[in-house]
Amino acid sequence: MKLLQGKRFVVTGIASKLSIAWAIAEALHREGASLILTYPNDKMKKRVDMAAEQFAADMVLPCDVASDEEIKACFDAVAEHWQDGIDGVVHAIGFAPAEELNGDFTEVTSRQGSAIAHDISAYSFVALARYSRELLAKRQGSLLTLTYQGSTAVIPNYNVMGMAKASLEASVRYLASSLGAEGIRVNAISAGPIRTLAASGIKSFRRMLEVNAKIAPLQRNVDQMEVANAALFLLSPWASGITAEILFVDAGFNTVGISEKLLHLDEE
Repeated sequence: MKLLQGKRFVVTGIASKLSIAWAIAEALHREGASLILTYPNDKMKKRVDMAAEQFAADMVLPCDVASDEEIKACFDAVAEHWQDGIDGVVHAIGFAPAEELNGDFTEVTSRQGSAIAHDISAYSFVALARYSRELLAKRQGSLLTLTYQGSTAVIPNYNVMGMAKASLEASVRYLASSLGAEGIRVNAISAGPIRTLAASGIKSFRRMLEVNAKIAPLQRNVDQMEVANAALFLLSPWASGITAEILFVDAGFNTVGISEKLLHLDEE
């Protein structure tokens, strides 16, 4: 019997085959889970439909996380389809205006850009938790989100997304405390840099990948499926005692201060 046979998950954030959310949906499907996938707008629907066909998803639903009404409508539809609850919700959503991710932090960070980044990248996780709470409680399910080390350390050009991810990580802890009595677990994965559609908006991202691979203890970057397999674990019964955690899947990069490689970069 597969690990997640009979389990049900809602997965958000699929933007392309390179998305971490795509890989998570693939891993969940591989282990026997039933899926409902969401899309934010008509432009993205075709890509999500492709994933739904590949992973035999039960449904594809609209869910613009900037709208409480649309989130509520989404989970009302989920509740109608799976009346006795769901086992998890994957939040793989992040956005900031492109101009906020290129240049000096003080100069390029605006009030409007900060509000957008926090609303879409951080608050949306809380909103998904609110409207999925009753369904998750029925099966003591879990919530999972994706973050990045730019939340706790300065990463060039990550700028306002670093602020938003710090807020997202705080929400993991507060949600875990709020929902724990109902048996609902809340965790996050802090993935290393991966070439995705979202990452392409960060200036010098390719160079960031090169440096990360040189500095990380494993001397390489991670890929989407390595993150997805960690997600699979956190969403599974194997992680039943884990909540309010940030799990790093970054080849060990987060543990390094000054690496031996960094000392000799100018010699390469």
